[in-house]
Amino acid sequence: MTDMKQFTPHHFKWRMEGDVAVVSLDRPDRKNPLTFESYAELRDMFRALPECDDVKAVVFASNGGNFCSGGDVHDIIGPLIDRDMKGLLAFTRLTGDLVKSMVACGKPVIAAVEGICVGAGAIIAMASDIRLASPDAKTAFLFTRVGLAGCDMGACAILPRIIGQGRAAELLYTGRSMSADEGEKWGFYNRLIDAETLEDEAISMAQRIAQGPNFAHMMTKTMLAQEWNMGIEQAIEAEAQAQAICMQTADFKRAYEAFVAREKPVFKGG
Repeated sequence: MTDMKQFTPHHFKWRMEGDVAVVSLDRPDRKNPLTFESYAELRDMFRALPECDDVKAVVFASNGGNFCSGGDVHDIIGPLIDRDMKGLLAFTRLTGDLVKSMVACGKPVIAAVEGICVGAGAIIAMASDIRLASPDAKTAFLFTRVGLAGCDMGACAILPRIIGQGRAAELLYTGRSMSADEGEKWGFYNRLIDAETLEDEAISMAQRIAQGPNFAHMMTKTMLAQEWNMGIEQAIEAEAQAQAICMQTADFKRAYEAFVAREKPVFKGG
């Protein structure tokens, strides 16, 4: 997939708003659960994005008043009971690959969360770069509620970095719901927005970001992920190298020339 404007998925909704892709799950009658097929198609879509210059940012939106109710009980959880270890590991690696593909897609991802956002849905929100929510959002990492560990799809690595170790431990051990107010207070949500305008606000933010230096945004996202594993000295050196690369782009020159001319820079991504 190199021209995402022509992309037509089978297992989720997709549309383009300018340079911004708007994605949402498409089973609103069931509060948008994930299936084996939607996991795989979402993973493949995010994997394709680094090669797609026509997409500058992504909004992962809600549908029908809810974000995602996690893995479908009948389509996923039931069939997993009958799988052997090899089959179970294939599934858990698939779900983890979705998170890895979101982190590595090279595009800023904004989650616009309404209503139910639980299980793998909470993970998708967690794996996004920016999270906006409506006041009725209910977020739960409810893996312990189905007899599983809280260490699912990178939760034990990523969630503590967002809200802190103690708060993450509470949510992952208990599986309880985090209210939208808690989520904003704890830093999980950047801010709360009325449901009526949430998606429009998320798209507007994404479009503003998309007007910026997109190669530099890719580099920022890359370093945000890679520096988790670095000490301070390594991180400073890595950022020096990354910034030197960005200084070779035409967008850096465009910004300078616009400053000299007292004009607003128009970035073109190169």
